[in-house]
Amino acid sequence: MLGINGTELIILAVIAVIVLGPERLPEYAAQLARLVKQVRRMAAGAKEQLREEVGDEIVDMDWRKLDPRQYDPRRIIKEALLDDDDFPTLSAGATAAGAAGAAGTAVKAVSRPTQAAGERLEPGQPAPFDIEAT
Repeated sequence: MLGINGTELIILAVIAVIVLGPERLPEYAAQLARLVKQVRRMAAGAKEQLREEVGDEIVDMDWRKLDPRQYDPRRIIKEALLDDDDFPTLSAGATAAGAAGAAGTAVKAVSRPTQAAGERLEPGQPAPFDIEAT
């Protein structure tokens, strides 16, 4: 509470006794107690008013899901990278027309033979189409 530990609270109480004096201290303590009660009543009233205006949905809400401290960008990126792809993949013999059709665009169909990795293309032969790279 307010970052005050027990020792600091005792020191503050001793300073209050010295500054206020034993005659006025009970009066100020009573005022402090009234202030705390009033603040608690105001908080309870605001909570009740919010419940009336929003409804019972606010009671059932899981507030921990909305806590911004739980979001770690490193964890989010790691989970996104490790998730399985939800996109269909093309087989090795798929054509550009099939890939374009999956994307919903019209492309002139080009039949391409499959190439082994590292094998050079013939002069004038178009490069293979990779749907994941575009």
